[in-house]
Amino acid sequence: MEKFACFSRKLGQFCRDSCNKVACFLDLHFHPPLIQLSYFLIVSLLGSLALTVSKPRTTSFRPKFVDVFFTSVSATTTSSMSTVEMEVFSNTQLIIMTILMFVGGEVFISMLGLQFARSKFPKNHQSTHVDQNRASSTAINVNPISQIHNNLNKQNELDLNALPRPESEKPNQNDVEQGIMCLDSLSLEYNSVMALGYVVLGYLLVVILVGSSSVFLYISLDPTARTVLKNKGLDFTTFSVFSVVSSFTNCGFIPTNENVMVFKKNSGLLLLLISQILMGNTLYPPCLLFVIWVLKKTNKRAEFSFILRNYRDMGYSHLLYLPHAALLFMTVFGFISIAIVLFCCMEWNSDAMDDLNSYQKLVGSLNQAVNARHAGESVFDLSSISPAILLLFIVMMYLPPYTTFLPTKYQDQVSSENGKGSPNRRKQLTTFMDCLMLSQLSYLVLFIILICITERQQMKEDPLNFSVLNIILEVISAYGNVGYSTGYSCKRQVKPDSSCADTWYGFVGRWSTKGKIILIIVMLFGKLKKFTMKGGTKAWKLS
Repeated sequence: MEKFACFSRKLGQFCRDSCNKVACFLDLHFHPPLIQLSYFLIVSLLGSLALTVSKPRTTSFRPKFVDVFFTSVSATTTSSMSTVEMEVFSNTQLIIMTILMFVGGEVFISMLGLQFARSKFPKNHQSTHVDQNRASSTAINVNPISQIHNNLNKQNELDLNALPRPESEKPNQNDVEQGIMCLDSLSLEYNSVMALGYVVLGYLLVVILVGSSSVFLYISLDPTARTVLKNKGLDFTTFSVFSVVSSFTNCGFIPTNENVMVFKKNSGLLLLLISQILMGNTLYPPCLLFVIWVLKKTNKRAEFSFILRNYRDMGYSHLLYLPHAALLFMTVFGFISIAIVLFCCMEWNSDAMDDLNSYQKLVGSLNQAVNARHAGESVFDLSSISPAILLLFIVMMYLPPYTTFLPTKYQDQVSSENGKGSPNRRKQLTTFMDCLMLSQLSYLVLFIILICITERQQMKEDPLNFSVLNIILEVISAYGNVGYSTGYSCKRQVKPDSSCADTWYGFVGRWSTKGKIILIIVMLFGKLKKFTMKGGTKAWKLS
């Protein structure tokens, strides 16, 4: 047993050292956007290979590799753009997609960023339990006499300690005290980064586990939801975990072809998914701040107080100061309120809400408004929604998750917060990004033009489905990693095709291979927009 424990400790130390070396290498040789781009591409490629190897549910239909890769990229970038129906995927493939969504989620990636932050600390501070005696000995070890001690055996050390030292070689007491204070500060900072990493991990696991259990319990108790899953042959546990992970990561995939349209009368399920969506994206900073504050009050550890006092120095962009988090909270609910009011005013008596009561209509409108920011789950068919609402959704999808209306007195503080880091490093990143990036809108217009070129023949023959508005919605949805789509309807064809069959995948599923590849680039570009838009924290300055 002791040998096994020793082996486990050595293996853990080896893994930590390896991760630190990799992190240092990446930090020195690559820019953060390139690191994350490589991460998404590698995970997407591995995911597409896993989806290809595993068998689909129906043997009569096997998706093309470009559609499988598109689905893998869509899951990894949490975009939920689809080119095949979801019920084609087997239970094994749904589990693979759940893993892709989990490792592509913003909270999980930010946790990896904290691991990189740990690797930047000197080795002698990478300990979660550093006491005063160890700090003192480390501080004195700068003296040459102590360096000799480290090269002698214990007996010689005792003899040498008894010898008188020259006055010039004796450590100055003030220097020792300053060294101890410096080491204590570094140790506290390192321990705080460690504690923050554990808090983020705990937050991630607890929210997903509680959410999955709640959804599973709801499905087990609600006969209508249970009947839907039984008729579709979906496993209750897989559906619960898949839906919660998808909602928390703001991906928007649901194992059913109709997304959450088939559950539009199950208001309880919609409310559970709404809470996951908000806690995993737009309201993640306020929720994280609240969790740390509660831990500080209950645990009394110095690390939590340090995190709240020194949020800028933690190297964690999701950690905001209290006024900023409060303003973000109000901005999020401001957008949701506007969307709900407009949606209810224009769609309350529409065909999409015909068979719903007032409470179900209100919850459905709330779900649609919340999903318009980043999740992309659809309660109603977007192709039947008013163009005015679609334009509002386009604006909401374009906005970064932490877009906040800031009063003037907070703008300078947030700007300095965004510009933290060493001046040389900041200058390198600015120069690099300035060379590659123009503006967000410029690139989106370029992508839309390219897609209009690749799909020009279908725009000519099928103008109602391949309208410019539908293409713009699809591109902005991919850029915002949302997943909203108007879909494709055979009824809107100008020249009816008898062989045409309506399907439940997105509008992009009808595009050419070139158009799909362009949208893959848009999804990756949207996932990396935080490096050029600074998280949308400037007051309405978006480009």
